Amino acid sequence: MHRLAREFAERFQARVVSATSPQGRFAEGAALLDGRRLEGTEAYGKHLFLRFAGERILHVHLGLYGKWAFGPTPAPDPWGALRVRLVADGSYADLRGATACEVWTPQDEQRLLHRLGPDPLRDDADEQQAWQRIARARTPIGVLLMDQSVLAGVGNVYRAEALFRARIDPHRPGRELDRQQWRAMWQDIVVLMRAGLRAGRIVTTRPADRSGTGRVRPEDAFYVYRRAGDPCRICGTPIATEVIAGRNLFWCPTCQAG
Repeated sequence: MHRLAREFAERFQARVVSATSPQGRFAEGAALLDGRRLEGTEAYGKHLFLRFAGERILHVHLGLYGKWAFGPTPAPDPWGALRVRLVADGSYADLRGATACEVWTPQDEQRLLHRLGPDPLRDDADEQQAWQRIARARTPIGVLLMDQSVLAGVGNVYRAEALFRARIDPHRPGRELDRQQWRAMWQDIVVLMRAGLRAGRIVTTRPADRSGTGRVRPEDAFYVYRRAGDPCRICGTPIATEVIAGRNLFWCPTCQAG
C-alpha cells in the first residue's frame, strides 16, 4: 500500500481526476470524486487513502484479491469487474477485486486509524503501543501479529518469517514474551518491511543461509513461508504448518521450540 501511495502521488498528485465506475458498483462514489483535485495520498497498514478536494477521501483495502493497474492514456476499453477508473493528465488507474472501496470523510478516516496498531513502515510508528497489547495477552503471538489492532500491515509472510528469525514459537502467548524480545522483533520487522518496500519484493533470508549468490532466487527468499515439509535452512527439521488466524502459518518445530 505504501508503494501504491507513492505511485498515485507521482501520477495524480495536484491533478484534477476523472472518476468512473465501469462496473457500476461504485457509481455513486465515483460521482462524488469526479472532477476533483487529488490533494494527497497516504498508506496506513493495509489501507490506502486518496485525499481529494472538498474533504473527500477514497479509502481502499485490497484484501486478498484486490489490485490496482496503472498505465498511460488512452486507457483500454473497460473489461471485467472494473470497480473504479481514475484518469488524469496522461495516466489511468484501474481497481478490481478490492475488499473495501468507499468515499469517506476525515472523521471516517480517524475512526479507522484509532482502531489500528502501529504501522512499521511509518516514521510515526510507536512499538510501545503494540507492546501494551501484547504484554497482557493470553493470545498466541502468531495470532497477535495478524491482528491489525495490534500491528498494522504485517501480513502472513512477515508474520512467519519474523517469528522464525526471532526463534519464537508462534503458539507462545503474547504475555510470555519479554520486553527485549518484542523490541528486537519489532526492529527486525521494520528492517524487513522497509527492505521489501525498496526492492518491491520480500526477501527475509540472510546471505549465509541461501544456496546461491547474486540476485536472490524465489526458492531462497524465505526461511519457512510456504516451505512445509522442506528441511529447515538452519537445523534440517521439516517445516511445519497449520492454520492460525485464518491463514497458513509456517514454522520450524526445532528452532522455534518452547
